[in-house]
Amino acid sequence: MTTVIDGKAAAASVIEAVTSAATTLETSGHRKPGLAVVIVGDDPASHAYVGAKSRMAKQCGFNSIQHTLPEDTSQADLMTLVASLNADPQVDGILVQLPLPKHLDSDPVIQSILPEKDVDGLHIVNAGKLATGDLKTGLLSCTPAGAMILVRQIHGNDLSGLNALVIGRSNLFGKPMAQLLLNANATVTIGHSRSRDLPELARQADILVAAVGRAEMVKADWLKPGATVIDVGINRVAAPEKGEGKFKLVGDVAFAECKPVAKAISPVPGGVGPMTIAMLMANTVIAAHRRAGVAAPRF
Repeated sequence: MTTVIDGKAAAASVIEAVTSAATTLETSGHRKPGLAVVIVGDDPASHAYVGAKSRMAKQCGFNSIQHTLPEDTSQADLMTLVASLNADPQVDGILVQLPLPKHLDSDPVIQSILPEKDVDGLHIVNAGKLATGDLKTGLLSCTPAGAMILVRQIHGNDLSGLNALVIGRSNLFGKPMAQLLLNANATVTIGHSRSRDLPELARQADILVAAVGRAEMVKADWLKPGATVIDVGINRVAAPEKGEGKFKLVGDVAFAECKPVAKAISPVPGGVGPMTIAMLMANTVIAAHRRAGVAAPRF
């Protein structure tokens, strides 16, 4: 029987641990963890994500602060806000919701966040710590960290002797995911659009992680029988069976045909997605503990 990985249950477990850690921090005489979320413009999807993050922060017992800026906010004004949040002793974590409106350059904004408050794990200091194998003093990019928890559910903490393929080489996901797998002793390959024979690389993988944004690209004949498949893709495709003009979400893996071949597979939705917000909360509570000079929990 194939295991369908339950990301919602895994995320709920992380949130429970985060809430407990936040409560313990507060009852031991420290203040609540503080998470500041910045959103620029009117993008409905971004507002939905930010709303979910703010609600979850409150559920975890955090002080949740939201800054909603108009679409025409200047680069200078956004940078000034981030600088003020860097200096605010009540704020442990800062998240600037991406994508920003087209006239704004996101990279200088992200890199201006203090690394110790960079709960998205995107600052080059945090990326560099991960690349050099330091998983203890930085903050990990949320989606790879969440995907790694799902891998560990199936294989445990030590991936020695296992081949892993990450399809996708983005700074946001592909590269940090590969580093986490490598840190757990897997033999790691990164596949991408210029790879010569992606299906053949996939057939050698005990763990396959797909993150390319191409709907149902990974087919059953790509898989090594008994592989663990982590699907990070979220693609909106037409669903005429639901009615005219209707859509559904699918991953980068053809779930129905791959499920019988895999040992374990994460669905879309309900797999990696819930883990992203859970790990954002985990990063915030870790940052709060470090700022308080208290040993931080591990997730």
